[in-house]
Amino acid sequence: MVRQPPSHWFHRGARLREQVRRWQDIRTWARLIREAEALWHVDVRDLRRLGAMELGQLLEEVPPELRPRVNRWLACYGVSTRLT
Repeated sequence: MVRQPPSHWFHRGARLREQVRRWQDIRTWARLIREAEALWHVDVRDLRRLGAMELGQLLEEVPPELRPRVNRWLACYGVSTRLT
């Protein structure tokens, strides 16, 4: 005959799973907040330099036949960059 564990063990297991889930959620939010705060310390010049590099690469990658349509979308978005 197989003995079943007491019913309070199942309740305790559910409580432990809930505590672990809450701990994981809290840790995830804390990590996201830490990453956001880390961005406060990034030098603005570095961000602008990276943005300029990305923009330069994107400008080269847009096929010439699509540039007029991309320019229309850029105008809708209020972006100052235009493709030539």
